[in-house]
Amino acid sequence: MSAVSNSSTDFDVIVLGAGASGLFCAFTAAQRGRRVLVLERANKIGKKILMSGGGRCNFTNQFVEPSHFLSRNPHFCKSALKRYNQWEFIALVAQHGIDYEERKHSQLFCKDSAKQIVAMLEDECINAGVEIRTQCELQRLEPLNDAASPLRYRLHLEQDGRAQRLNCNALVIATGALSVPTLGGSGIGYELAEQFGLKLVPRQAGLVPFMFSDAMKPFCERLSGLALDIEVSCNGQSFSEAMLFTHRGISGPAILQISSYWAPGDEISIDLLPGIAAVEWLLQAKQEQPRSRLKTRLGQQLSKGLVAELQQLWWPQDDDTALAEFSDRRLSEIGQRLNAWRLKPSATEGYRTAEVTLGGVDTDDISSKTMEAKNQPGLYFIGEVLDVSGHLGGFNFQWAWSSGYTAGQFA
Repeated sequence: MSAVSNSSTDFDVIVLGAGASGLFCAFTAAQRGRRVLVLERANKIGKKILMSGGGRCNFTNQFVEPSHFLSRNPHFCKSALKRYNQWEFIALVAQHGIDYEERKHSQLFCKDSAKQIVAMLEDECINAGVEIRTQCELQRLEPLNDAASPLRYRLHLEQDGRAQRLNCNALVIATGALSVPTLGGSGIGYELAEQFGLKLVPRQAGLVPFMFSDAMKPFCERLSGLALDIEVSCNGQSFSEAMLFTHRGISGPAILQISSYWAPGDEISIDLLPGIAAVEWLLQAKQEQPRSRLKTRLGQQLSKGLVAELQQLWWPQDDDTALAEFSDRRLSEIGQRLNAWRLKPSATEGYRTAEVTLGGVDTDDISSKTMEAKNQPGLYFIGEVLDVSGHLGGFNFQWAWSSGYTAGQFA
């Protein structure tokens, strides 16, 4: 129950950030009788939710496992995911009458709009008595050391040009991370972690398209808009999904997934014909259709535009050469490239288009059971600010719900 007075400046729990994890934590804590305030620096709540999934919000996945998450401590996410699982969130969605659909890879999306998820979270907050304030800019945070008072933190902030001071017993950092700054992403959560001596894991953009600076850039530009199913591999990880050529390089679900395992200087390997042993397939074609041209054979599986570009890369002098005139060795080389096309991206598109930020607040400094900082009573970190990042497919939202619920049980 509430531990502080009914003063307009004193709260049991203040949550910084009105995104997925922050709103979920807020109403969870309020349902326990806690007096909760949410502070959001943007002009409205849930901005990143509204833009997610093409405006339909891929809110969770039917199959959520710890292996779907990246962290220096792969075990950290287990407790929260178990405490509040995907089935509980799906039940909440159904309870609010939101129609949803399952897409490939067991991803769940709203049939209508992501606005329904934001409305659901807002309704839960209103029903639980949570107060939400937008356009609040935190200026300074200081710990309070009065042993006789339940208040632990004082926040100095600015709202509509007016300075304010607020106090709380528990402070929850749900500020998100560096990805998509236009939707409110920032590094303030990291600054607050460092203020209290918490370690940070180096950050980089994740679930993000690749760019090229060599001859691959014009190659991709010419094919911009073309999508195909591939298997991509890097550093022992592989994903089978669609790839999309863009004006800058390559994107699409498969590429976004593998980007989280890539580091500058690494090569990626792309199988353009997943499920087909290209060497044997081409040598068989040479036997069965010796007069056929290589691009004709490849055109049975790949778009003509892509085949034409690959020809300029790999067999530019042999446009009209019949398969019979290719040596077995030459066809084998081309086949090997089709199944393992090695490319070295120059960079990713960075935080501007990244769906997540890899790294963040080191989970060694956070209790996996409560989300509370081990060395700082009453200070909690949830969602993307932590060193926990999910694969594409609803996993990052599930981490938001699970970590938010966990902190809400203890804050």
